Amino acid sequence: MIKSDNFLDYWLNGGFVILSRYLLTASIAFLLFYILFKKQFWFRKIQKKLPKLKDYQRDIGYSLISISIFATVSLIIFFYLISYTNIYFDFNKYGIGYYVFSWIWMLFIHDTYFYWMHRMMHHPKLYRKVHLIHHKSTNPSPWTAYAFHPLEGFLEALIAPIIAFSLPVHISAFGFFFLFQIIYNVYGHLGFELYPKGFHKTIVGKWINTSVSHNLHHKRFNGNYGLYFLFWDRIMGTIREDYDTTFEKTTASEN
Repeated sequence: MIKSDNFLDYWLNGGFVILSRYLLTASIAFLLFYILFKKQFWFRKIQKKLPKLKDYQRDIGYSLISISIFATVSLIIFFYLISYTNIYFDFNKYGIGYYVFSWIWMLFIHDTYFYWMHRMMHHPKLYRKVHLIHHKSTNPSPWTAYAFHPLEGFLEALIAPIIAFSLPVHISAFGFFFLFQIIYNVYGHLGFELYPKGFHKTIVGKWINTSVSHNLHHKRFNGNYGLYFLFWDRIMGTIREDYDTTFEKTTASEN
């Protein structure tokens, strides 16, 4: 347990880690796709237009608020409650097989939590007062990844204690998983499709959430609620009917 007089330093350090991951990942994606190689990648642009400067500014502003909330939840877990969680530090305690399994389990539990929380955010009252902030970006960019109303930011952050207090997870798997989460989140809001032509119809690809899928959610405001996968969308019938045609149109110019 960290000494109690270091809690402010811990909060600042935690916030810095989350902030740096967001800024680095979003900046690299924005630099590559929106500035340096925009013309080369334009055939993969899902909506053939760019967001406005005010959209970038709004998304970054709300993302900074979200990051402070994530840092607070992290502080509570790792500063005050670490001894009560199932996070472990000895890699040999469960071995490599369990380490790999914990990644698969975290992916599925996060995707499940996100799907149902996300659908809840689309209840008319919650949508107008909370989720609308995220949906102001009808043409999302990498900066949109953490652009949430504070209440939604808190709900998003709750996946951390859900994981920490359930099955055992090695501290490195926990950290790397949330690094992967922001990378895939930036991809989901990228505005460009990176998966190859026909991927959405493959045995694996039909279950994977893509940038096209999430972009349609931002553009049309409903359907395609998943995070990493499309399992729940397909099971619950919330996959958008225009998903396949949009994916095919977006990737049609691939050489």
